[in-house]
Amino acid sequence: MAASCVALLAAAASVLLLLVSWKRWRQARGKRHVIIVVLGDVGRSPRMQYHALSFVKSGFSVTLLGFCNSRPYDELLQNNRIQIVSLTELQKLPVGPYIFQYGVKVVFQSVHLLWKLICREPAAYIFLQNPPGLPAIAVCWLVGCLCGSKLVIDWHNYGYSIMGLVHGPSHCLVVLAKWYEKLCGRLSHLNLCVTNSMREDLAENWGIKAVTVYDKPASFFKETPLDLQHQLFMKLGRTYSAFKARSEPLDPATERSAFTEQDARSGVVTHLRGRPALLVSSTSWTEFEQLILDGESLPSLVCVITGKGPLKEYYSGLISQKCFQHIQVCTPWLEAEDYPLLLGSADLGVCLHKSSSGLDLPMKVVDMFGCCLPVCAVNFQCLHELVKHEENGLVFEDSEELAAQLQMLFSKFPDPAGKLNQFRKNLRESEQLHWDESWKHMVLPLVMDT
Repeated sequence: MAASCVALLAAAASVLLLLVSWKRWRQARGKRHVIIVVLGDVGRSPRMQYHALSFVKSGFSVTLLGFCNSRPYDELLQNNRIQIVSLTELQKLPVGPYIFQYGVKVVFQSVHLLWKLICREPAAYIFLQNPPGLPAIAVCWLVGCLCGSKLVIDWHNYGYSIMGLVHGPSHCLVVLAKWYEKLCGRLSHLNLCVTNSMREDLAENWGIKAVTVYDKPASFFKETPLDLQHQLFMKLGRTYSAFKARSEPLDPATERSAFTEQDARSGVVTHLRGRPALLVSSTSWTEFEQLILDGESLPSLVCVITGKGPLKEYYSGLISQKCFQHIQVCTPWLEAEDYPLLLGSADLGVCLHKSSSGLDLPMKVVDMFGCCLPVCAVNFQCLHELVKHEENGLVFEDSEELAAQLQMLFSKFPDPAGKLNQFRKNLRESEQLHWDESWKHMVLPLVMDT
């Protein structure tokens, strides 16, 4: 009996020793390797793509796990030190109650993600985007324990608050998701978040200490030179009438869009006199149309609605029913490289983002500011951390206030002494950091220290 106990203890000690040795071996191999996990579409997760590129520039190799529904940035795809591993997205089951379907999805994602992580090269860090964190936080923590990787959670929002928009805050799944997020969120070695308001909320209500790392625009978000604006407008004009010239030039060799024209002899590009104002937005403009019809001195308006979503077709149908005379609404499909050019060519951005938690900021506004594009944004709890009212844009509460702001900003457009140009000048002079500089200052010291 004693001999059996000794043999059992020896076997257990051997297994433990093997596990410890394996863990140390993986730690040694993974010192300059990072795994980034997005339980969502990688192509629509710019912040995590920026993390990947910044790690590579700092000497790390990166494995990026996520759904591959949209095309990531070319810089990411062309970098041989970044490996993108596609996760399988379980489609909605055709039968069974919602809770059963959700349970099956969580179990499948847990097993699938665990397998994908275990099969990867060892890593010093597992960087996880949250939300969605269910079941990813627990799985990444478990793999970190087994492989000696440190878990870093980048809090973009709260997953339970997004679920609450659909099911209501008291739904059993929402309550469970909040409990899970609060419990498992404390298992990480390091936490990043996107606003000071979220950092304070994590500390006060969740007992989680986080570091604020604001979203910053990538280096390719900048003002677009006039010749590139013209090229973009001509390109879009081949498909979308809003960008086509309203009248033909006297010289047939002159290229003209709705906003610009290029002299046939000198090649010089200029803005057209009396050109429409160009907005990048996500709304319709009934109030603005009425102001023009009432005789206000305002320009015609081309409103470009970007992005995609399940309600795009519905709102496109509503817009098509409007009989606007002075406003054209365009919902183009943009290639990835054309989106920064469009923002850098626009006169004003409008943002209708409202956070489910009130604690995150709209990435679109960050990109707009990178292009020195002034913004009108609907107000919510922590918007002041990004949009400074009467400095880099305006904040509004409802459609009537937005209409009044548009009337003020576009009065006598284009007016070099007007508010719109003053906001743009303020953005130019702010010398805001781009993502790379901000990351080296805020994130790199944290991962090197831990």
